[in-house]
Amino acid sequence: MSIIGVIPCRYKSIRLPGKPLALINGKPMMWHVYQRAIESNVLDEIIIATDDYRIMDEAKRLNLTVLMTDENHESGTDRVAEVAKKMEADFFINIQGDEPLIDPNAIKIVAKSIKECQDPNVLASNAYSNINNADDINDANVVKVIINNSSLAMAYSRLGIPYPQSGSSKHLKQLGLYGFTKKGLEIFSSHKSGPLEHSERVEMFRFIEHGYDVLMVPTNDDYVSVDTEADLHKVRKIFGESFEI
Repeated sequence: MSIIGVIPCRYKSIRLPGKPLALINGKPMMWHVYQRAIESNVLDEIIIATDDYRIMDEAKRLNLTVLMTDENHESGTDRVAEVAKKMEADFFINIQGDEPLIDPNAIKIVAKSIKECQDPNVLASNAYSNINNADDINDANVVKVIINNSSLAMAYSRLGIPYPQSGSSKHLKQLGLYGFTKKGLEIFSSHKSGPLEHSERVEMFRFIEHGYDVLMVPTNDDYVSVDTEADLHKVRKIFGESFEI
């Protein structure tokens, strides 16, 4: 069964425009993500999905496989769904284009989980990790998830769920790493955003609100996403850069 890794890359980021092209150790951020995907050793093909010719041209210059997609997609999953319509594969892995420090093993774990899942109602897998930083619980940029005993997502929220009414609670962080069946992406793109997805801006609600399941997969990966200029400087420091661009 074939698996394609898709790296959605938009140019028009509100907080950091052009961030897929931001240089880290002389290479654009998307190149680093692409290398992590290669290192997972689980993907039959890796594709950068973009809506901007500047990103496409740079990807081609670096010999990275790239596909132009519609500029009006609301989420990365919508962009991956378009790729699934154009490319033949059994499974698709959504790897965020702004996470150059992503652990290749996390990609492998998520890909393996959706590939081996026998439940026909599970259309996607989604990585998560424990929240160890108390500040993250109340950070609206950190999406929290609660799961049932079958490791299926019950709900996501930018609020600190579950609420510690009993005095203490274990909090889990949703990570931006997803695996999909081809059928799952077809169903995703055939349904409109529901009230929960619209409110929380978490696209995995698209499945839950329409009666499907998302398998949550634990990983130890707690990588740094690049959303702002400060995040970019932090990542450059981790990579050991001695200069700024």
